[in-house]
Amino acid sequence: MTLPRKPLAVVFDLDGTLIDSEALVREAHFAACNKLGYAMSDAQFLSLVGLHREANDIQLKRFYGEEFPLDDFIAATRAHVGDRVAPLKPGALELMDVLDDLALPLGLATSSRRPWVDRHFAAYGFADRFRAVVTRLDCVDGKPHPEPYLKASATLGFDPAQVLALEDSHVGVRSAHAAGCMTVMIPDLLPPDEEMREKTLRVATSLHEIIPLLGATATPVA
Repeated sequence: MTLPRKPLAVVFDLDGTLIDSEALVREAHFAACNKLGYAMSDAQFLSLVGLHREANDIQLKRFYGEEFPLDDFIAATRAHVGDRVAPLKPGALELMDVLDDLALPLGLATSSRRPWVDRHFAAYGFADRFRAVVTRLDCVDGKPHPEPYLKASATLGFDPAQVLALEDSHVGVRSAHAAGCMTVMIPDLLPPDEEMREKTLRVATSLHEIIPLLGATATPVA
């Protein structure tokens, strides 16, 4: 399978795509609910994957009622995560090196907020590698609205149709597809369904599979 056109830029999602953070977030959500006297199911957690904070809040209120202590939940979640950093997803560094070799600029479109992005960019030295960083607070409308990918594409200076978007969640795929990006899904916790297959050019098993789509070969990471 080849891409319909050569991408002029690549925009990554962060959580579940570039970093393996969803398991850590799940652990923190379950711990916070338990601390507050609530129970969270796997299905409830999966319904939150890819959503921005405000959408998460709405879902939590639907699950537990208007009296659910959101501020306490957020504080307990942050306390559980502490200063931990999520590991990179397999193939992340190899793909980024290939993109640098091809002189394809990198962008980020995430539902997370700037402190979480900055923590991981500092840990992995990514600050100078990304030409565009769009967080939740940079947008009026978060994913699944197309604004994050439209804004990232515009910051990079390209039409979304010239941009390859890499996503793990259904919400993220909907956002990238609606923006008009060439979209590839690399599932993390959520398996693809028929809608995802219709809205993506490919469902890949890892970031390693993106490299041959670009007509490139990876150099092994030391």
